[in-house]
Parts: sequence; C-alpha cells; structure tokens
Amino acid sequence: MTVTRRTFLASAAATATITILPFEARTEATAGDVFETPAGPITVHPVAHASFVMETPKGTIYVDPVGGAGRYSAYPAADLIMITHQHGDHFDAGTLAGLVQEGTQIITNPAVFALLPDGLKAQAREIANGDVADFANMNIEAIPAYNLTEERLTFHPPGRDNGYVLNFEGFRVYISGDTEDIPEMRELSDIDLAFVCMNLPFTMDANAAASAVSEFAPRFVYPYHYRGRDGGTQDPEAFAKRLGTAEIEVLYGDWYG
Repeated sequence: MTVTRRTFLASAAATATITILPFEARTEATAGDVFETPAGPITVHPVAHASFVMETPKGTIYVDPVGGAGRYSAYPAADLIMITHQHGDHFDAGTLAGLVQEGTQIITNPAVFALLPDGLKAQAREIANGDVADFANMNIEAIPAYNLTEERLTFHPPGRDNGYVLNFEGFRVYISGDTEDIPEMRELSDIDLAFVCMNLPFTMDANAAASAVSEFAPRFVYPYHYRGRDGGTQDPEAFAKRLGTAEIEVLYGDWYG
C-alpha cells in the first residue's frame, strides 16, 4: 500500500497548492497531512468517520476516539483527548480507558463528563458552550453544536454538545462536532483549518455545509463525518464543487478506507 505525506504552508503570509485527490486514490493510507504553522508543524491523521489524531507543538491530541484502543496503536500516545458529545461514534468509555495514560488530559462537554467512570473523571474537565479551557498554555473554546431542523432536534439539542476551536499561535483549528449550519459556525473568524461534518439525517447535507464554510472561510477544510443512514451519505466532491472557491482548499482524508 502506498504511503503518502503532504505538507502545506499554512502561515498567514504563505501560499499553498493542494491537490484534491480523485476518489479512487483516497483509499491509500497516509502518513498524515503536515501544516507548517507559526506555532510549528501540525500533522493531521484522519482515523475514521469523526475520529482523528493531531500531532502538534502542544502535544498529541485525539478527537472523538472510538473503535477500540488498538485502532490508535500507530500514533503517539494522547496528551489530550477531546470529546464533542455522547453518541457512540464520538464517545466510547472502553476506548478511552485503553488510551488514557498518566498525564493524559480529557476535555469534554458536561453530558459526557457525567458518563465518565470515576477514574477517567479525575483526568477530565467539562466545558460547556461558550467556555474556554487551557491546555499547555493554549486556549480551547467550546463552540455550540446543535440541530436547527425541527425533526432533527432530538439528535443534537441546543446547549448540550460541543464543537471546539483550538488557538495555536498564529493558527486556529475548528472542529464542528455534530451540527447543522448554525449561526455560531457562520460567525467564526480567522479559522485556518476546519473539520466540518455533513450527513443526514443527523447533521446537514453537503450544500448546507458548503454554504456555512463559504461564510466563515477557513484556509483549509476537511469534510468529515459524511456517512449517515437511509441514503444519508454526502459526497465530499459535491461539497467541494458547491464551495466553488480556490481560496478555501478542500482536503480529503481517508475516513472510510
């Protein structure tokens, strides 16, 4: 299997050329996408669906790890684990127990914090929508993540779940969690890298995701979490076409390889 590694210049003054891989090429394993930032290199490893790993100057950060600890054996141990909400494709206590080591920190929304075993709670912090946490002298903002459409409100009700913004020096990363194209997403500014969900019936379709992304205009965006149920899978290529601007680079991770 071919291993590829892509490096992107991501400082405000830099320009970058990124190749959008054809669909058949996305089954290749990657060694991670490297973003050269003012803070230092940040390497993104898509794992599956909503789960990914970032190697950063602040430490190794896992986002919504599920599927068993063995799935993460190829990556450095987690310094920080971030959880957006309690659905099974985002939170699994057994996976967490296998990943958390001495010194690992957990940041999560209050609903997941309440579900953590006592041993994991001792290494966890809960932050609600609008709160800010500190990790290694870096601010992490809890951004609301919720449904707007009436028939979808039971999936992600307002006020419960988190997205996150990580504020590295000169480089801001937005993680949407499960959400529709809410005003709080559209109002984001100065985002360099975004991970934006799109699947039905749980979140939004590719058109709504592209509309929201075009408004807050990150430098780079990964469409992720795009397989749903009952025909709810969204096409990341359709998302890219709908976005229709070369100023926002669309990146394709191997989320479902």
